[in-house]
Formats: sequence, C-alpha cells, structure tokens
Amino acid sequence: MYLDGIAPPNATDPSTDILALLGDRSTLARIPELRIEQAEDASSIAAYRVLRRDVFVHEQGLFDDDDLDARDEDPRTVVLIARDRAGRIVGGVRLGPVDDGPDLGWWQGGRLVVAPGARGTRNIGAALVRAACARAESEGVLRFEASVQARNDVFFARLGWHRVRPLTVAGTPHVLMRWPIGRIAALAAAAKSPLGPLLAGLNPGGAGFVGDDGAPVPGTEVIAACDAIIPSMVERDPEWAGWCAVLVNLNDLAAMGATPLGLLDALGAKDAAHAARVLAGLRHAAQAYGVPVLGGHTQLGVPAALSVTALGRTPNPVPGGGGRPGHAVRLSADLGGGWRPGYRGRQWDSTSHRTAEDLRTMIGSVAAARPAAAKDVSMAGIVGTLGMLAEASGCRAVLEVAAVPRPREAAMGDWLTCFPGYAMLTADEAAALPPPPAGPAVGAVCGELTEGLGVGLRWPDGEITEAVAASVTGMGAA
Repeated sequence: MYLDGIAPPNATDPSTDILALLGDRSTLARIPELRIEQAEDASSIAAYRVLRRDVFVHEQGLFDDDDLDARDEDPRTVVLIARDRAGRIVGGVRLGPVDDGPDLGWWQGGRLVVAPGARGTRNIGAALVRAACARAESEGVLRFEASVQARNDVFFARLGWHRVRPLTVAGTPHVLMRWPIGRIAALAAAAKSPLGPLLAGLNPGGAGFVGDDGAPVPGTEVIAACDAIIPSMVERDPEWAGWCAVLVNLNDLAAMGATPLGLLDALGAKDAAHAARVLAGLRHAAQAYGVPVLGGHTQLGVPAALSVTALGRTPNPVPGGGGRPGHAVRLSADLGGGWRPGYRGRQWDSTSHRTAEDLRTMIGSVAAARPAAAKDVSMAGIVGTLGMLAEASGCRAVLEVAAVPRPREAAMGDWLTCFPGYAMLTADEAAALPPPPAGPAVGAVCGELTEGLGVGLRWPDGEITEAVAASVTGMGAA
C-alpha cells in the first residue's frame, strides 16, 4: 500500500510483475506509461498538493508557505492526476468554476504541476492539459481559461490555446490563455449552414419572411409550417417522435403569432405495429394541444420516416427578421420537466407533462405580445437560433450568459445547444418587450441586437467571447 498516494521509487504494479514472470512481453509493451485519472480520494489529493507545494513554494518561490486558495475548497473543483506505471503520482492539474455563484459554464484551469524527475520525457504536462480541456468540454463548459507563467505561453499555444492578455500573479508575469471551445459554432454549422446554398433561388417564405419558421400562403391569412423528424428517432423512440412532430410544428406557427388550424402527417414505418406507436404519440400531442389531425399518408414496409405539416392563421405574421440594432432580446422557456431518457444533454422534455391549458398558453404567447421579431428555439439551440434571428434581421446578437433562464439540472453548454421543448426568442424595443403571457414558461431579457454579424456571449466580467463568428444559414437578411 502506498502512503499518501505515492509509491516508493522502486515500487511496481503487481500485475506487471505477474506479466513479467509469465514472459508476456507483448502485453507489457502495451501498458501505457502514463495514466490520467480524477483524484477521488483524500490521499491522492493530498499527494497532489504536496507536489504543488514542492514546486510552487520550494522550487519556484511563487508563494511563501503554501499555494492553497478558495478553489481548493470548492466541492466543484476537479483534480486530475497523472500516475506512472508504478502508480506514483507524477503530476496533476485542477479545474472548476471561476467563482462561488451558479456554474455559468466559465471554468478555469490551474496549478498544473509535474514532478521534477518526470519532466521532459513523457509529455506529462501536455497530457494533463489535454485531459483538462476534454473534461471541461464534457462538463458543458463554454469558456475555459488558465493563467500561465509567461515562459510557458508558447507551450500552451502549441497545444491550441489562444493568448488573451498579460497579467501578474503572485508578483510573476503570467498570460491569460483561453482554450477555444467550438461547440456552439459546430452545431450551428452542422444544422443550418448548408441552407443558404441549398435553398438559393427558392426564396422560401417570401419577401420579409425568408428563413422564417413558417411561410405565409400568398393571398390568404394562412401560415404553413413543415418539419421532419430524424429517422433514427422515429425508429428508436416512436411515441416520442410522434409527440415531437406535433410540438416542433406548433412551435413554428407560434413563433409567427399564428393560431393553429390543423395538421397533416406523412409516415413511413416497417410494419403496422411500429406505425401505430408513432401515431399514438402524434395523436396524444394533437389532443393535448387541441389541434385536429386533418389527414396525411401512411406507408408500411419502408424505412422509418415522419414529417408533419401544420396550418395556422394570422392576419399579421410576426417575422423572424423584424429585429433591429438596439432591440432587446428576451428568452421565454419552460424550465419544467427534464432530459428525455436517451437524449441527455440534447433534448429537454418540458411539454409532455403539461396540461392542455399550459400548452395552449405557451404557443399563444407571441400572438399576445406581438414583438418585432420572434423565433422558436430549434435544433440549432438557443445561441444558434438567436444567430438566425439576428441574421434575418441584418444584425449581430450579444447574449448575456448570466441572464439566460436555465434549469438547475442543465449545464450551460448543454442548455444553449439542446432542443429545449418550448423556448421562444423575441426581440423589440426594450420598452415594448414586456413579459409575454407564456403560462409556466420563465422569461428574461438576456441580450441585445447590435450592428455586425454573428453571436457573442457576454460574461459577468464584461468579456465577450465569440460563439458564432458570422451568419448561421447563409440565407441573409429577410
């Protein structure tokens, strides 16, 4: 047993001794020289702190007695350690939220240390930094930074970090470095960026409504919307697929301030039993929202597929591109419910447990409030959808991260990129943007439209990080 998590210099892993006795050189050769893991027990954390004190206090003289601070006492702080083949702790790093308030997805790494005798041979420091970056992203972090000694900024830059600005820590020159997290931009690009080239010449929605959630039918007060469900979801979770097919289409009508009139469905299924499960979910949702299914088409013996068309009516549709620089942005979202089983971090189910009255109130909120612009949050997530509203409006958007209504159970990165069930973005003059009557949905002004392109995230320290650098769809202003 190793005292304080540190093996004696000549210690070896018993399993490697057995392999050596058996002459299994092939397996021995495949055993990694280094293992990165989270420090789960007090002895491992204590050993990491001893190593820190030896390096930062005694070797480098950065601190007088010890280098401990409030981050070490924060239960959210994660410590990653590196062990060699013998189980010795030869390095470590910590990471966690920057302050004591709610975790906004802004984390900081620090106290990266490698034992003197283990430096320069196995790239332990680089391995720990990469592991910290991966852990931060897996925790839904959107801003990850580290204050590194100025002499180490080249090392971090080679690992892909960006220099932000110089600063001083413990009287020593440091550089604030930032790890580029492209989660939001990647989602927006994958979900929406091909639309501009693909739809060129079709002019969907017509003048003033290009790229909108629904399309005004010329010469009428009718709004038409159509959405398809991912085939794998129809195959794996048919009842939920049927529910969502109704949900997303009624959200599209709601974003334009339209009252729903009815639905049409087109369903492909491998057999009647599978089709019945899809239609059961669709029927349940249609009844919950009080919207009739007018007809459709069903085909059996084919791969799973489902699309629904929704028809609504309004004499004055609300455009997604009606925003202007200076407009305030409000998010109204239903924070009830939880992650849909099997879709954690991707689909928030806030609707399937709601009453019919709640559902109808929420989808009627835009019609009641009549903002200058509105878009329901789609698979591009909150930020990607805000980018679409801004693009259609010929603007840039800045989102105040700390002001975004969010369920306690959802990490910020997950919440800003998931499909949230019911969530509506609206924009208007600040004085003309009262809370819409959205039933159980929670609303807050959490951003603004400005001159420019893309979407920035404004953090509590005033820093703005780029989430989407340019247009989302490439379809341009409506």
